[in-house]
Amino acid sequence: MFFQMKKFSRLSSSGTFLIIACAALATTVIPPSFDDLVGRAEMIFQGTVTDVRSEWTGEGAQRHIMSYVTLKVEEAIKGNPGASVTLRMLGGTVGAETMEVSDAPKFKVGDRDILFVENNGTQFVPLVGIMHGRFRVKKDEAGQDAVFTNEGSPLTDVTQLGKNEAAASAGRAISAKELKQAIHNKAQAQSEHPAH
Repeated sequence: MFFQMKKFSRLSSSGTFLIIACAALATTVIPPSFDDLVGRAEMIFQGTVTDVRSEWTGEGAQRHIMSYVTLKVEEAIKGNPGASVTLRMLGGTVGAETMEVSDAPKFKVGDRDILFVENNGTQFVPLVGIMHGRFRVKKDEAGQDAVFTNEGSPLTDVTQLGKNEAAASAGRAISAKELKQAIHNKAQAQSEHPAH
């Protein structure tokens, strides 16, 4: 994982510092298991992106771009997200300047997703396992809602998430309904038998 600023000609020394500071935070994202996704998420919901906006925030060496992704909640699966949720994420584009966080999901208006959210407002990407906490909902050949990973691979077996990523997306994409039922079942099992 790394951070990248584009259009270096307009960056001040504070922008250069931001790149160095962010690069120091680079890390490898270990894909979470399905148990971890459900257990760590404070809320899980299916929603549609209604707005994406980015702005500069902070002063001096702390100046950076934040993006605010607003989703209309179609179905709450865990927690109480309310009617809409705005995710606060590091990175984005303001004018001619772009700040990118590698591996961070990119959202656009109209995207339909099932999201596993944790630490919104305090974590630089408030999804469990960064890109692993986002599942795309798209129509399959039969016109049914099917589930795909952030990268666009079909999600075929939730039990293989974080264990065998190839097996987790080898075959037909499961339906959104199947994923939501699996989440409900796992969340219920975790609430009845919490980890010690």
